[in-house]
Amino acid sequence: MIDFKANPLFLAPMAGFTDPPFRSVVKQFGADVTISEMISSNALVYESQKSLKMLEKTSFETPYIVQIAGGDEDILKKAVLILNELDFIDGIDFNCGCPVNKVVKQCAGSALLEDLELFKRLVGVIKTHNKKQFTSVKFRLGFNEKYPEKMAKICEELGVDFISIHGRTRKQLYSGSADYNSIAKAKKSVKIPVIANGDINAQNAKEVLKITACEGLMIGRASVGNPWIFYEIKEGKSVDKALKKRIVLTHFEEMIKHYKAMGVSIFRKHLHEYSKGHKDSSAFRDMINRIDDVNLMQTKIEEFF
Repeated sequence: MIDFKANPLFLAPMAGFTDPPFRSVVKQFGADVTISEMISSNALVYESQKSLKMLEKTSFETPYIVQIAGGDEDILKKAVLILNELDFIDGIDFNCGCPVNKVVKQCAGSALLEDLELFKRLVGVIKTHNKKQFTSVKFRLGFNEKYPEKMAKICEELGVDFISIHGRTRKQLYSGSADYNSIAKAKKSVKIPVIANGDINAQNAKEVLKITACEGLMIGRASVGNPWIFYEIKEGKSVDKALKKRIVLTHFEEMIKHYKAMGVSIFRKHLHEYSKGHKDSSAFRDMINRIDDVNLMQTKIEEFF
């Protein structure tokens, strides 16, 4: 289902952005694997209806992986058992990289990199109970220092199918540059597939693969307002204006299908990104902030792009 010999491109989970409409767009234009927004295992177990809505996938998404986060073994097990009942999921990814304070304070995300015994137990819980095809783990280079080989080896010993490594520590948040050499060291220490993540764009993608010797790449922030990045990496050429317009309109159509009328206002943040670098983009953003009508929004998108 995932051909690691072909250097697959993954869409990284991003809260507020990698919803079903966005995932369907990148899947149609070059992404090989899509992952849900990060789902709290607590929310999945105790507020299941709201969280189950977030888990929905589109017809384009195969394989489709759901990412969960958490720091409690029992809750994590219950969350995995809930996901096991959903036929449309192909894998479960465990988030050990989120650097946000509210996640770290719950002893989840990158907080687990400070306690590798707990990290090992929690990854073991997911691997033991997951009935899906893939069990994967996403983590950073470390909490304050860099020791990605330690996490990589733990994952390999537990039978994890592949890992994704963001080339920063938790301390760095999103500052500085991703350290591809540290990802390369982790890759060298294990035999399971490793996916490189952090600061990857169409210009440096081949170089990152060369430096890290990883099987694939995971792209997050660089795809926002630029979902054609997957196409550009694969084809080795830029997307023309006509295709960009088609992609923006496809994204808008998917938003309306998924969110109905609410899709208009939710799509504004994407249009703010899409319009960057265009002539009169400031006036365009100001105008669309006041539009709530689906047909009018579509007309303005067609005129601007």
